[in-house]
Amino acid sequence: MSFLELNNVHKSYVQGSERTEVLSGIDLSVEEGEFVAIVGFSGSGKTTLISLIAGLIQADEGEVLFKGAPVTGPGSERGLVFQSYSLMPWLTVHGNVALAVDAVFKRESKAERDARTRRYIDMVGLSHAADRSPAELSGGMRQRVAVARALAMNPEVLLLDEPLSALDALTRAKLQDEIEALWEADRKTVILITNDVDEAILLADRIIPLNPGPQATLGPSFKVDIPRPRGRMALNHDPAFKTLRASVTDYLMKVGIEAQTDSDETQTLPNVTPITQAESLSESLPEAYQAAAASPIENRYLEFFNLKKIYPTPKGPLTVVENFNLTLNKGEFISLIGHSGCGKSTVLSMAAGLNEISGGGIVLDGKEIAGAGPERAVVFQSPSLMPWLTARENVALGVDTVYPKATPAERRAIVEYYLAKVGLADAMHKPAADLSNGMKQRVGIARAFALSPKLLLLDEPFGMLDSLTRWELQGVLMEVWKRTQVTAVCVTHDVDEAILLADRIVMMTNGPNATIGKIVEVDLPRPRSRKALLEHPDYYAYREEVLAFLEEFEHGATPTAKPESSAAKAAA
Repeated sequence: MSFLELNNVHKSYVQGSERTEVLSGIDLSVEEGEFVAIVGFSGSGKTTLISLIAGLIQADEGEVLFKGAPVTGPGSERGLVFQSYSLMPWLTVHGNVALAVDAVFKRESKAERDARTRRYIDMVGLSHAADRSPAELSGGMRQRVAVARALAMNPEVLLLDEPLSALDALTRAKLQDEIEALWEADRKTVILITNDVDEAILLADRIIPLNPGPQATLGPSFKVDIPRPRGRMALNHDPAFKTLRASVTDYLMKVGIEAQTDSDETQTLPNVTPITQAESLSESLPEAYQAAAASPIENRYLEFFNLKKIYPTPKGPLTVVENFNLTLNKGEFISLIGHSGCGKSTVLSMAAGLNEISGGGIVLDGKEIAGAGPERAVVFQSPSLMPWLTARENVALGVDTVYPKATPAERRAIVEYYLAKVGLADAMHKPAADLSNGMKQRVGIARAFALSPKLLLLDEPFGMLDSLTRWELQGVLMEVWKRTQVTAVCVTHDVDEAILLADRIVMMTNGPNATIGKIVEVDLPRPRSRKALLEHPDYYAYREEVLAFLEEFEHGATPTAKPESSAAKAAA
């Protein structure tokens, strides 16, 4: 008998008169001390599955067994860490962990309970912050408190429900290392729910996909036969890692992750010219619009020269970005990457005209940028839609301004064309408030392209989405960009995303005084797909070059060593 078992488990939810079966026929067997990662789509039922194991909800059919006994409710033998930190805001770090310890170890003395609490706070590296409240902690520190609280209960099984998905890449990597170290020290049974294939391979003994719902089922089990410890740079050279990564990714794509949006071939764009590209404009339009014109400029279409940003602080001026020099040709796609706080978004906001430039300048199509303008479209991490308007109405807000000479029917056709291209033809009349996060971001992409901008600025547009939804929307973005060839700058912290999208990857040093540290030319054929990328012989060389740069600057603004790039090694 296995340590933990799910036998033919079914779970449904009822909303109004409709009943939806979320999980269907789930069979799972986990051995004691095993680390299992379950990867799946948003809405596939991952949290429902972990809640069944935790005893927070009960199955409609089938059984959940722990050490041979049915799970009928929560228990201290099963420690749970959620994606959200769920801390008591009025308690300190010590108080939050002590709350769990006092509940589980009532027979211990106060001194023993206090020692236990402090032991686990120290284990996750928060002894220096034991007396702080959650409001005084970063997101990564709050998640450490949640892990310490779960471990302090001394559970036999640790259940991790996407505990790192809301964190930035660097913090996420550090906590992944901490989770692996804690597991190695104690060898507790762990079930990790994640949407990140790399995270699953880094941590787990076995990876099991959860197929898309409703009526989600478990897919085949992938054994992670890679020796521990598993360093990220070392994995990049490991043939077993590459083979496993390709196999898991290929399976996920086959069950629908990267299904291309069916384009409606009956949708055509009307032959109208936006004010951002018109050569002759009505005198009644604002002067800024009259100045915009179609340009013969192809090279040096966008220029950043000696760009600088200084913020005033109580301790004096703080230079966030300086000596930022970069030139883009028309139609070029640039990925801007670096650690959190390096000034990526600051550069983008200055290009958008949303943040004042402290020094230097930005020239687009022969004209220096001064303030925001319709020739620059921005897609933010959060799409900032008007929740009371429909998807179509949100896109129409910009289109009505940028196409003043078009008829209402022509403007409507533009809106519907781009909404169809991002896969929202059937949902364009839904209020934004009723859309999922992925659908909202599709609206943001459609809105940006519908403006026919000269420059597209993307500020971590998929950063709030799970990895699998991100894959799909990257495909949508590439498909629409291929048709428009708009000059684009995309801020990201995702190495694979940077390689997939860009002609060049621009890497920034850490702040303060951040600047461009390195530029990598991505000489991979277009159109690109994730599957083709993983199979390309040069992909992992590009990946190593970017990872090496990020690792070089991981511990501060000034690197201690400069590792040789993969390109240099290849040339040697």
